Amino acid sequence: MICVQSARTAPSRPSWTALDWWPPVGWWPDPARDLLTPPAGSPAAGTGADAHIEAGTGAAEASATFVLPPHAGSVHSARSFAAGALAGWRLDELAENMGLVVSELATNALRHGLRLAPSSRSGEPVRLSLIRRGRLVACALNDPGAGTPALRDPSPLEIGGLGLHIVESLSVRWGWAPLAPYGKIVWAVLRP
Repeated sequence: MICVQSARTAPSRPSWTALDWWPPVGWWPDPARDLLTPPAGSPAAGTGADAHIEAGTGAAEASATFVLPPHAGSVHSARSFAAGALAGWRLDELAENMGLVVSELATNALRHGLRLAPSSRSGEPVRLSLIRRGRLVACALNDPGAGTPALRDPSPLEIGGLGLHIVESLSVRWGWAPLAPYGKIVWAVLRP
């Protein structure tokens, strides 16, 4: 199931849960809001980086959301969805790094988010949303799980465990936030 929705037409809702989270109009992770404002003295200062449209890059704000079925094949579908959205926004240069970030976050959401969700919520969807603000794109995945994403240092013989290190190295900033009354959203901001 694929659902694409513009951030400009997204219905506003007072509170968000893992079951119904869609990017609200103008949504952006609070800890990354400073990325939208160019440093004082830069050429873009005074114009607002989120409103600045470079020639040939399309709309300054847009969003696209994909509902991931709860199986491993969804990770490939999520990567393909992200590549298609970026191509539509003429941000193809982000496709490779975004593909890796989407893979890591989607794998974590499916592996840990669904497994750590209460059994009454384990059938709820995981959603991938890409939110564009100018040339910045936030990748946000939400799941019904209660676990806290954390960087860890796996042993040399352990398989896996480096996913969030990959996300951190490829993104301008990443983080997570709980959703009320349950679930969480894990996000990463990338730029060309």
